[in-house]
Amino acid sequence: MTDAAASIVEIGRSLFARRLTSGRTGNISVRVGDTVHLTASGVSLGSLTREDICLIDLRTGEAQGPPPTKEAFLHEAIYRARPGAGAVVHLHSTYAVAVSCLRHADPSDVLPPLTAYYTMRVGRLPLVPYHAPGDRAMEGPVRELAVDHHALLLANHGPVVAGTDLASAVDAVEELEETARLFFLLEGRDVSLVPVPCDPVRDGGDPSRR
Repeated sequence: MTDAAASIVEIGRSLFARRLTSGRTGNISVRVGDTVHLTASGVSLGSLTREDICLIDLRTGEAQGPPPTKEAFLHEAIYRARPGAGAVVHLHSTYAVAVSCLRHADPSDVLPPLTAYYTMRVGRLPLVPYHAPGDRAMEGPVRELAVDHHALLLANHGPVVAGTDLASAVDAVEELEETARLFFLLEGRDVSLVPVPCDPVRDGGDPSRR
């Protein structure tokens, strides 16, 4: 098993065990050069094995191994928009999905800066307009937003987060989910927000930003 595949298997099982995604939802990828190691279609992150990891050539789009997740194009779009990204994690985590189902006055930033770690690891969180899972029409909006944001929230769907490596992507998506949980716990209360940097991108200083 390659290091990339081993990391995906280990992280996928951990995310599933901690109920950050359920059933056969969610997908994970790691980029090594021009090759993307990606979870296959129809597999549960809780039971990942080496045989569940496919390879996609970013230059040609050719795939090797089992059929990739139907959302492979999301990963490819983010890697192309963010040359420094080394990993992408997409989950159906409960509280983040709940936030994605709300009507938002400002879809360019759908979670408030409740903690310092949220501002550092996530920053501004834009909402991608709703598309059915696997709809390639989502590729354009995702690629456009990913240029300036390493964390996105797919409407009525869930979060997709890029990082310089798999550990940083997981840190960010976990922070996003915990902040979404706090958002509902504090609903209706007079909260004190963390001051945010003047940088209009507010992407938490993620080095994978172009």
